[in-house]
Amino acid sequence: MHPTELVLSPRLRKTAFEERVFDLGVQSFTIYNHMTLPVSFSSNPDSYQHLCEHVQLWDVAAERQVEVVGPDALQLVELITPRDISKCAVGQCVYAPLVDDDGLVVNDPLILRLAEDRFWISIADSDVLLWVKGIAYGRGFDVKVFEPDVSPLALQGPKANDVMVDLLGESVLDIRFFRFIETEIAGTPVVLARSGWSGQGGFEIYLQNSADGLALWDAVWQAGEKYNIRTGAPNLIERLETGLKSYGSDMSHGDHVLECGFEQYLNVDKPAEYMSRDSIARVQKEGVKRRLCHLIAAGDPLPGLREYWQVIQGDQVVGRASSCAWSPKYKANLLFAMLSIDVSAPGAEVTLLVGGAGVDAVVCDEQWN
Repeated sequence: MHPTELVLSPRLRKTAFEERVFDLGVQSFTIYNHMTLPVSFSSNPDSYQHLCEHVQLWDVAAERQVEVVGPDALQLVELITPRDISKCAVGQCVYAPLVDDDGLVVNDPLILRLAEDRFWISIADSDVLLWVKGIAYGRGFDVKVFEPDVSPLALQGPKANDVMVDLLGESVLDIRFFRFIETEIAGTPVVLARSGWSGQGGFEIYLQNSADGLALWDAVWQAGEKYNIRTGAPNLIERLETGLKSYGSDMSHGDHVLECGFEQYLNVDKPAEYMSRDSIARVQKEGVKRRLCHLIAAGDPLPGLREYWQVIQGDQVVGRASSCAWSPKYKANLLFAMLSIDVSAPGAEVTLLVGGAGVDAVVCDEQWN
């Protein structure tokens, strides 16, 4: 079999850190928000073990920002999510599903409030910018909606605190989870948030000038060398153990927000207008037909998914399985699956169709019990 090559061209936007990613031996990329997103520098199990023990630096510049600024900024952001954004303080970030008028999930970003009338929507992989611009124009809101020159760099792992203290001092330990400060690293302004797409703890560093990307990378790398820093990427094994959903894999624009396990992030009775209110009320009254569930399957590691696997019970198709990885912590395969509500309770037994063969699995709660 011939090796597969990803052809890079101006059509795929370059990240601010791409040169260092190549210098440090990236093995594979995916395409995310029309940019390259590094996927691996070593095997998933090897990277997982290092992430859980040390500290990693991730080029996640493909996690693009949609900036909304102006007198009607809060009104516009409220309109596109069922979460109450009025309660988000300046200096805070909140996980807030974006939902259209049919109740379907458009994205599941973090929203950062930089000022009373200024927000960054830190998006997963979908064209949120165009959607929000269209809504702003159609409603005549007094706002500007654009993609700023902002490139996140993630520092993740149990030693991330040590690295950041060496860079900026003990005061960084005062940053609470899902809070951020504005500061400088390597002479360039950054927004430093206590957040990241892992359960190991760490920071996201929002660079605000792409020209300073390599200087920022080098400064963080140098501070991390004595803590065994390595390059990495969002790790499939770790995110499943942590229970982090992936937009585009585990749920997408074909799924209703009430099916996706977002209840704790919704304020469906919030006073502000939001476009999914009627759809959510209707589905609450009728009841959901499906639910995104945790599954566990004993045995040897299952292969990675290129397409969804069917989930059956008896001779009935009851859902689709999406992400899958073998977990060293649980000594079993962990999966997300969108299942019929009739088989979604913890303890329900189902069968995965993997390459034509049946694999037994059990529905779990969010702690994989």
